[in-house]
Amino acid sequence: QVQLVESGGGLVQAGGSLRLSCAGSGRSLSSNSMGWFRQAPGKEREFVAAISWNGARTYSTDSVKGRFTISRDNAKNTVYLQMNSLKPEDTAVYYCAADSLRFGNLVVTTSRYNYWGQGTQVTVTS
Repeated sequence: QVQLVESGGGLVQAGGSLRLSCAGSGRSLSSNSMGWFRQAPGKEREFVAAISWNGARTYSTDSVKGRFTISRDNAKNTVYLQMNSLKPEDTAVYYCAADSLRFGNLVVTTSRYNYWGQGTQVTVTS
């Protein structure tokens, strides 16, 4: 059984930075695309960024392009989300997820991801 554990969230002022980590256990995730999603209070969970199984391809939603960077270290079974120039509207619970398919394409929909972490809170103050 795969388990994902996020860490690195916290309280930061606008313009600041945070680095989220997502550590996987149970089996290697080196053949799975990974994604980051977020959910703000009263809103649906939304896609933030995804990375292919080998890290060669990434994709992020327009609102975070140029500010957030997704990366992975397959040797550590860990995915990262570097968040710079944070804005109050980035406040949400951030979740990492593993694609259900191995060697699949990047996907932005939640339905393709079958393993989820418990989330980590990111709060950006103005």
